[in-house]
Amino acid sequence: MHDIKWIRDNADALKAALRSRNWEAGKVEETVGGLLMLDDERRNCIAMAQRGQEERNSLSKQIGQAMKSDPALAEALKARVAQLKDDLAAAEMAEKQAVAALEKELLELPNIPLAEVPPGADEHDNVEQRVVGAKPVFPEGFKPKEHFEIGEAMGLMDFEAAARMSGARFVVLKGQLARMERALGQFMLDLHTDVNGYTEVNPPILVKDEAMYGTAQLPKFQDDQFLALTNEDSLWAFNRAVDTFDSPASSADTDLNILQGRFLKQRRHWLIPTAEVPLTNLVREQILDEKNLPMRVTALTPCFRAEAGSAGRDTRGMIRQHQFSKVELVSITTPEKSLEEHERMTAASEEVLKRLGLHYRVVTLCTGDMGFASQKTYDIEVWLPGQDRFREISSCSVCGEFQARRMNARYRPAEGKGTRFVHTLNGSGVAVGRALVAVLENYQNPDGSVTVPEVLRPYMGGLEKIGGK
Repeated sequence: MHDIKWIRDNADALKAALRSRNWEAGKVEETVGGLLMLDDERRNCIAMAQRGQEERNSLSKQIGQAMKSDPALAEALKARVAQLKDDLAAAEMAEKQAVAALEKELLELPNIPLAEVPPGADEHDNVEQRVVGAKPVFPEGFKPKEHFEIGEAMGLMDFEAAARMSGARFVVLKGQLARMERALGQFMLDLHTDVNGYTEVNPPILVKDEAMYGTAQLPKFQDDQFLALTNEDSLWAFNRAVDTFDSPASSADTDLNILQGRFLKQRRHWLIPTAEVPLTNLVREQILDEKNLPMRVTALTPCFRAEAGSAGRDTRGMIRQHQFSKVELVSITTPEKSLEEHERMTAASEEVLKRLGLHYRVVTLCTGDMGFASQKTYDIEVWLPGQDRFREISSCSVCGEFQARRMNARYRPAEGKGTRFVHTLNGSGVAVGRALVAVLENYQNPDGSVTVPEVLRPYMGGLEKIGGK
């Protein structure tokens, strides 16, 4: 979230940032102008309340004197004080409404890209930074298969069984494939904790609204999340909200979001889309000591995404699932160290692919392809021979103080007074399901077997191959 004081002083910079994120010019002007109008309204309410309070204090002092010499005047002054009391209450309510409206609009604003981020409209304008390793060489005449063809041929990857119980975009892994996915997650955790200096955390995978707002999954990306209703009252409230939404007889008070907030706020949880949410919220409403920064944490968790808007994309296989496992990396640091930490985090994610012997590249996302909360993002894309192209397996982002403001997460500098907002970073270290996809496609053999990468063999009971005839 942005500081309205900064926006007032840097309106043109905000407009330029929004245009770089592919916002239409008309929407940019309307949004920034609306923010300033709401802030004017908030400031006017504060000024009115201050003037009213000053007048009330002055009149209260006069009442005592008037009661001795002019009772009629005293009664008139009392009436005016009573009226001012009502006016103050109205001004305070108007201020609260203006603050709430302003905050709602601020929550919808994306982060501002750093000056070094390349401009661009979409993924075609991303800039390649480096390419590591080489494509695997297969026997002449052998056409590499896609991961789902390999897994289904082994009888260890079952999409039909998953669809019968859960629908599309789920998978059942069995036997050696299930073990390999588990091995990948354990290998990554061990690497990040033993070598890369992260502390392992086992966080909740159900979180409240506040946690999702803190890392900017809400309100912008509500349709991408899975909502968990925990009792019949919550289910009734949700259905009631849907039934009354846009009803001809409904008023503004029955808006879907208002009803959801009123009835469900204390009774609902969200399934995490990534462990970024609970890991970053560890510092929510905290004041840290600079001596304890940077704080580096990691977790292996299931993740849940509704994949709204992805109809027709990656409909086969494990690339785009509603449920998947991922090892997440989160860093909390000072503003002066955040860019250095970004490079370190990206290197930690790259090390996973290096040790697995996978070919990959690193790209800097352009302004039009960056995530909502990011100031700068590196994507790591792994080579998939079955698809004959690179696919994203990790994103590492520096968010500046954007999330910290939403969470009110601060630190106390070692020198100087007061507190400052921390800087937050997050990255995949890496997506376990996509790592499994990459291993299957890069280590496949013509006989249908898959060679187990050497680094995984201790986690696989010494197995050198899985599947095959």
